[in-house]
Amino acid sequence: MFFRKNIAIAMLLLVVAFSAYLFLMRNDGVHEGQQVIRVGTWKTPQTIQPWFYQQFMPEGYTVEIFTFTNPGDQKTALLAGSLDFCGTTWVHAITSASAGEPVVCVASLCEKCSALVVRKDAGIANVEGLRNRNIGYVPGTMHEVLLRETLTRAGLDPQRDVNLMRVDFFDMGLALSRGDIDAFLSGEPYPTIAVAEGYGEILAYPYYDESIGTINAAWITTKEMIENRPEIIQALVTANAYATEYLLANNDKWLEQALEFGVDPGIFDESLHNIVLSWDMDDNVMRKVKTLAERMEALGLIREQPDWDGLFYTVFVEQARHELALSPSR
Repeated sequence: MFFRKNIAIAMLLLVVAFSAYLFLMRNDGVHEGQQVIRVGTWKTPQTIQPWFYQQFMPEGYTVEIFTFTNPGDQKTALLAGSLDFCGTTWVHAITSASAGEPVVCVASLCEKCSALVVRKDAGIANVEGLRNRNIGYVPGTMHEVLLRETLTRAGLDPQRDVNLMRVDFFDMGLALSRGDIDAFLSGEPYPTIAVAEGYGEILAYPYYDESIGTINAAWITTKEMIENRPEIIQALVTANAYATEYLLANNDKWLEQALEFGVDPGIFDESLHNIVLSWDMDDNVMRKVKTLAERMEALGLIREQPDWDGLFYTVFVEQARHELALSPSR
């Protein structure tokens, strides 16, 4: 009897221990034999690559996608450990790194995607015509930097010569159409929608090749992930490279997924000239990011430059380049 009782206790302890093991493993991202990788992104045509990652991931990995409406929330989830990898704008990455947050840029995400829109029939023929006008923007974004840069280049002081009004991206079209603002600088598809619906006109595509160029957004992770789980980040960066090249070569697949986000096919087609999917983070990209940071410091958006050695980690894109060169289709 004593022996049987001990066996029963031992079996119970074994079951408890095994259950605890499964719980810990599940919370470590492993479920039913799969390593679950948590990726944050936006539901837009220019941030669409994660929906195609799975077909380019090694066996044993499952990508779980979490969608957000702004890069700040993605980064917060990343730093809290709820995500392994997420998108953000270069501006947000620079701001975070400048503040000492442990974010690391490991690949590019997209380029272009921005436009300065004015209300149709408002009599605004050039950027100088925005003097004393109400302009919608979202603080802390790539669009804010592009807006301030555009105004400054036209001889307008963003603090004194125009009225900058904080307006959420989703509300900019309505605000413009009813005259609450005279212009906005935003990302696609909102500029194209404004033109298509007849209340807006594109005043400028704010890209400056000699300085910032067309850079827009990047993929980030944490220093902890790179130190402890580099194989996961490599799998994601390589899948991002393959997915990007696949979509650039197969616009029908790109459109098919965008339609699931509720994007109108006509709007998608019209905005494609202003959207560039990207994945590489080469010397040219990093030079433009550093120029962007210099402009941000000059505009008073950051107090000091980030630690560039800590912010850029190029090993993963270098390996992705090597794999794509060896196997252009996968």
